[in-house]
Amino acid sequence: MAMGSASCISLVVLVALATAATGQLSSTFYDTSCPRALATIKSGVAAAVSSDPRMGASLLRLHFHDCFVQGCDASVLLSGMEQNAGPNVGSLRGFGVIDSIKTQLESICKQTVSCADILTVAARDSVVALGGPSWTVPLGRRDSTTASAALANSDLPGPGSSRSQLEAAFLKKNLNTVDMVALSGAHTIRKAQCSNFRTRIYGGDTNINTAFATSLKANCPQSGGNGNLANLDTRTPNTFDNAYYTNLLSQKGLLHSDQVLFNNDTTDNTVRNFASNAAAFSSAFTTAMVKMGNIAPLTGTQGQIRLSCSKVNS
Repeated sequence: MAMGSASCISLVVLVALATAATGQLSSTFYDTSCPRALATIKSGVAAAVSSDPRMGASLLRLHFHDCFVQGCDASVLLSGMEQNAGPNVGSLRGFGVIDSIKTQLESICKQTVSCADILTVAARDSVVALGGPSWTVPLGRRDSTTASAALANSDLPGPGSSRSQLEAAFLKKNLNTVDMVALSGAHTIRKAQCSNFRTRIYGGDTNINTAFATSLKANCPQSGGNGNLANLDTRTPNTFDNAYYTNLLSQKGLLHSDQVLFNNDTTDNTVRNFASNAAAFSSAFTTAMVKMGNIAPLTGTQGQIRLSCSKVNS
């Protein structure tokens, strides 16, 4: 009997040690080591979004582009590499906001809060700052020492993606179809460059509202103006809401990859549900954001806590 108890205790100790080594994400991760971490990130994001509402969408997109490549490890923040990949070059924004928050955190808690966690929390705070739902963010991610432009090119779905291509890209990250449709709703606060929707408005797609297409042509000519911006949600571009889905119902999705979600296909009912039920969208979106934030994090003794988000510690 004594042997059994001893074995039991050993097992408990081993499990505890294994947990410490691999690490576990926890919403209270910084409660003792850096109690002001979350408040510092929140105020930094609030100030940035207040002076430039588009920054909320930029920070949210930065987190998405981080998590889909090597997991949520701040690899996207390393200078060069992933930043030069096709889906990222010339369009990713928000690096300065993250750097500024990191500088503040380093001054109060030296080498404690990871860039990966700053980015994950900043994405949540951006949604909240623009009127969207809040959720509890599990913490304890560590920062990568590598980045991959090749993976960014292969794993990030593009604006010309079909529904099945979107489903496959998200499923590869253990995100299901409902997660995919819900996360696409982040486009409610985004803008897109003319080069990403030109083909759609000049006859490339038939599933587009004619008046809507015409209205976009003035700022997106058939040649030139590649970087000219248009709102993905023309109703409430600076408010995080479910209007994105309402737009899809009337064929006013800006990108091909938006409208494929409502195109006499398997995702139509989910779009209808989110369009008519804001609470259903908020619930699905927050669930999907936590799942996305949990993609392959580095924890425990893996990776490092970068001193500067744009470069690996020397």
